[in-house]
Amino acid sequence: MTNIWSVGQKLKGKTGLYTITKQIQDTVWSAMAHNRDATIVKSVRHFRLQNERDILLRFQPQSPYIRPFLDEIEDPPGPPALILRHLEDDLLCASNSRRLSRLEVKYVAKRVLGALAVLHREGFVHTGINILVNYQQSDVRFSNVQLADFGSTIHIDSPYARDGDEIGTPIFRSPEAQLQMRWGTATDIWSFGATLTSLLYGDGFHIFRPDVPVDHDEYDVKILRKHHVCFGPIPTSDREIADQERLAALGWIMQSTPPEALKPFHLTTSREICREDKEFVLRIMKLDPRDMPTADALLGGVWMDQDESSL
Repeated sequence: MTNIWSVGQKLKGKTGLYTITKQIQDTVWSAMAHNRDATIVKSVRHFRLQNERDILLRFQPQSPYIRPFLDEIEDPPGPPALILRHLEDDLLCASNSRRLSRLEVKYVAKRVLGALAVLHREGFVHTGINILVNYQQSDVRFSNVQLADFGSTIHIDSPYARDGDEIGTPIFRSPEAQLQMRWGTATDIWSFGATLTSLLYGDGFHIFRPDVPVDHDEYDVKILRKHHVCFGPIPTSDREIADQERLAALGWIMQSTPPEALKPFHLTTSREICREDKEFVLRIMKLDPRDMPTADALLGGVWMDQDESSL
């Protein structure tokens, strides 16, 4: 892809001026605003960028936990370009470098669920659950926690959701999305739960990571097997909403998994995860999306109850 911006280049937005400081990815740059604030520039001629703009304009006034869209570039002319708030790190990278405390996990969970709740109330699915953070010196190391990357955020009535189009990263993908069945807001809650387990364990752990490379023929099947191994058995209600092809695949997964391979999450010891955290994860990770709690219900649960002054 042609590099459309160069370091030091000046960009004029509708409300501000920006200077490119670094290229981060093919379509992403860091830039300094005229007031010296660090920002991010996204620029590409693709429907997802326009979608991200529209979603952010619609929802960011409703939640401080959605990464803000700040401006859009008018000059020089070229592909659409959005100015977004700069955040310092990806949450999972932060967790990999130093395991989050329980206070930090709850701090993050409350904010991510708050952002998801805003989307879900109007029937929109994020489909990716990418969480970015800024740092501070405090008991909680994050000054900001925001849901980011809304290019693939769509409504549950869209053909993409109805047809079960492929979404997200496989190890965070819900069972119904993994099977390319119709998915909805419940798929975001599953992805949130999968992310939560990684945060609780730290050190780069992921409960659904297969023991084969991403390009292996059995990669996706092994993820489904891990769903069954950790949170199965697959309930009858789940099988009832699958067609014959998917039913056969689910049946084969269950039948071909020896009993000694099962590692039910509910048997996780308190040495790994405390009882309260385990129960919260189990409340989320439902193999039937119809049993999945909403973001609002999770926010109102006992696990979230704690002294606001500590947050």
